[in-house]
Amino acid sequence: VQLQASGGGLVQPGGSLRLSCAASGIMYRINGMGWYRQAPGKQRELVASVVSGGGTNYLDSVKGRFTISRDDDVNMVYLQMSSLKPEDTGVYYCNRAPRPTAIWGQGTLVTVSS
Repeated sequence: VQLQASGGGLVQPGGSLRLSCAASGIMYRINGMGWYRQAPGKQRELVASVVSGGGTNYLDSVKGRFTISRDDDVNMVYLQMSSLKPEDTGVYYCNRAPRPTAIWGQGTLVTVSS
């Protein structure tokens, strides 16, 4: 299993970022996939998920600001984040959802700060 997240960076409050995840070895097409976030000093939480049929779920705090999508042809998952807030800061990981595998990858750091 390989899960490679990318696209993080430093952004000002109100800004946008698009995260990408390349997934392999995870029987991608039959699994739900999700983006998880681990903020400093906090436990990792599921931020958004998308099932193979395209249905999505979001953490209440990101509804209306984040959009998750998947491209099954290339085994990719994306997270479009807009109107970013300082509390969105953290390391973002992609993994199977809602039950993640034990393989997390290195994640991608998102820092929202002025």
